Amino acid sequence: MKFHLIYQQTNGQSPVRVVEQATGREVGWINRYLDREYVRRLADKSLRNYAYHLLDFARWWESVHHTGDAVEGDLTESTLLDYVRFQSSRQPPLSGSTINARMAVADRALRNEFPNAPCQIAPGFHQAFLRRGPMGLGRPRVAMSRLRVKAPKPKIVPLSVDEVARFRSSFHTARDLAIVGLMLLQGLRSAEVLALNPDDLLLSEAQLRVHGKGSKLRFLPLAPETIQLLDHYLRLERPRPCSAALFVSLKGRARGARMTAAGLRSLFRHHRQTTGIQLANPHRFRHTFASDMLLAGVSLPALMQLMGHADIQTTLLYVQVTPQEVYLQYARAVAQHIRPLPVTSS
Repeated sequence: MKFHLIYQQTNGQSPVRVVEQATGREVGWINRYLDREYVRRLADKSLRNYAYHLLDFARWWESVHHTGDAVEGDLTESTLLDYVRFQSSRQPPLSGSTINARMAVADRALRNEFPNAPCQIAPGFHQAFLRRGPMGLGRPRVAMSRLRVKAPKPKIVPLSVDEVARFRSSFHTARDLAIVGLMLLQGLRSAEVLALNPDDLLLSEAQLRVHGKGSKLRFLPLAPETIQLLDHYLRLERPRPCSAALFVSLKGRARGARMTAAGLRSLFRHHRQTTGIQLANPHRFRHTFASDMLLAGVSLPALMQLMGHADIQTTLLYVQVTPQEVYLQYARAVAQHIRPLPVTSS
């Protein structure tokens, strides 16, 4: 029995569904969980990711138990642990973050749909423990699960000044330069750039309204260079008539339609090939923005707000201090702020 995803628009239900490939019958427990998350107004992209993670679990379950979507009767205390073992043995190897993401979704879905099943306990792992808030602040709260594999800390590698200059010099339209500017000078995610509409621009106030992850709204200051590029694009390049989107296709049959994620990837891929800068991608420009802000002395709380992070621990990933910088900062602090020791006579 094979499972796959389908997309359908229904009122009050998740638009993405997991079904049996041959019959089209829905996998009930998975789709009930997706419906619950949809009612919570989870973003469509997150729903799709959840569905793919649960699809992977359903395929593994069927390969082991051959019971289709009948899950509850065969759940045991080692179910989740067996699933982790399966993920860890796959070839090519999966990253720790991928395994943990799949485990987290399967964990939550099974807990919600089968609250009395013994799968809630994985010996040696699934024990409640307290997790403190960001920076150790706030009251400790119970973490959901300890059933996770160790994942290496992400290493943030920003682009150099020369790489940024070479890559930007290969763009020629105000639209493309404005897109790069919003990532490099405002730190926007690619999805945030594509979701912008003209009424999100408050050019007279040098501000930008951004709809971030989880539909969280934030206002960002606009750099003068970005304002100039946006103004040029709106007055001279943006087609008439066109969709309500800010950034649209400038030519071809899709002229005037909202720029798609695939179109943005294609744009960056073309300029990577042109310049030979293989690390230049939308999120790398966001990394570069964060690193530049920290080097300029922007505080962590301010950078957290600029980047739209919900957790300051995410912002801390951008703090990369080399041993040489530690030495220099220590020497500067000693010279400026530490009182000299009194001289004692022998």
